[in-house]
Amino acid sequence: MNMSRTRERLVVIGGDAAGMSAASQARRLKGPDELEIVAFERGHFTSYSACGIPYWVGGDVTERDQLIARTPEEHRARGIDLRLRTEVTELDLDGQRVRARDVESGEESWTSYDKLVIATGARPIRPDMPGADAAGVHGVQTLDDGQALLDTLEGTRGRRAVVVGAGYIGVEMAEALINRGYEVTVVNRGSEPMSTLDPDMGCLVHEAMEGLGITMVNDAEVTKILTGDDGRVRAVVTVDREFPADVVVLGIGVRPETTLALAAGLPLGPHGGLLTDRSMRVRGYENIWAGGDCVEVLDLVSGQDRHIPLGTHANKHGQVIGTNVGGGYATFPGVVGTAVSKVCDLEIARTGLREKDAHRVGLRFEAVTIESTSRAGYYPNASPMTVKMLAEQRTGRLLGVQIVGREGAGKRVDIAAVALTAGMTVEQMTSLDLGYAPPFSPVWDPVLVAARKAAAKVRST
Repeated sequence: MNMSRTRERLVVIGGDAAGMSAASQARRLKGPDELEIVAFERGHFTSYSACGIPYWVGGDVTERDQLIARTPEEHRARGIDLRLRTEVTELDLDGQRVRARDVESGEESWTSYDKLVIATGARPIRPDMPGADAAGVHGVQTLDDGQALLDTLEGTRGRRAVVVGAGYIGVEMAEALINRGYEVTVVNRGSEPMSTLDPDMGCLVHEAMEGLGITMVNDAEVTKILTGDDGRVRAVVTVDREFPADVVVLGIGVRPETTLALAAGLPLGPHGGLLTDRSMRVRGYENIWAGGDCVEVLDLVSGQDRHIPLGTHANKHGQVIGTNVGGGYATFPGVVGTAVSKVCDLEIARTGLREKDAHRVGLRFEAVTIESTSRAGYYPNASPMTVKMLAEQRTGRLLGVQIVGREGAGKRVDIAAVALTAGMTVEQMTSLDLGYAPPFSPVWDPVLVAARKAAAKVRST
């Protein structure tokens, strides 16, 4: 510890979910007389819901500030020295200090720390191709990104949008742009949208997107983005086609933002994320923690480290980090990879492993798919639902579930998420005592129908 100060100093890099959750939790446990907290954020906003950006762009959320959980002023009122528009550019681990640059003035200064939290998030993948940085081409990861996209949409006369990529962000942004009256084309290099699903489930999403008026172009690789004389985007080009565009949204995923960590020699995993122990302490460093989209986490199903950038994880990481920094004890055991989304009224959910994930880690499994309904078939407005389930051969251990359907489908994945976390078999799942009434479910819930079919298939092999 730096003995020139009478109290410890915690430095937090990153002002969103993980970073400010850590800072807030540490402050709850230790007052300003015991712990000084300095937080750096290069953007204009803190503690906001990045997951809500597509719904803000699409108009479902009317005001940007509705996405902000806690303002900078609120953090400062609780004794956190929050410095906006300030980017950390270097870590000096031996000297226990960070170099930060004021984005507006360019002025740089060093700040020492006793404890450090790295919560630098993730950055949108920008393809290495001509035109990728042209005006009118947008990644969507932060509120600043969302505002920049809205500014482009409001200042563009044309109504043609191309979304590159068909993951969660790509699909959600495609719907948002349709809602704003744009003609939308999604260019996807995979065989079906939503690569977090198996292709046989992704095709259901494909059908729903086309039903919404979105043009889906699968098995297509973008090679360049053309610009006009004014430097603005005018078209997206694949190997054999050209798609006119007045605005382009990149939805091809994100990478951990670990540039600082890499330069400082901190340990990174195979996906480029920081590696931590269960207390979210960076492996090999007693006074450095990391959380959120810049870290890799343990997949409880496969037993391997994965990069899963979700706000739910980031907030939990922050709570764990803040508790440990504040003198308490907490751990983050890992994840099962649960996610839910929608396109129009189609709900899309998944947890655990896909078929290719199970193959990659050497698991032998059985896969079953069932069709059911969200409510008792005779009850009004019962809607179809498709459930796919993977179970390990011989043991019957649940490995993964994917669900695509209308109202009431998506959150059913939580049943499977709990079962995965508990290490249940599909046979055990068939006896789960779930709530039933005709307005909510058939007498056999669709997830249990899939479990029964999977258990029967495991028994027969």
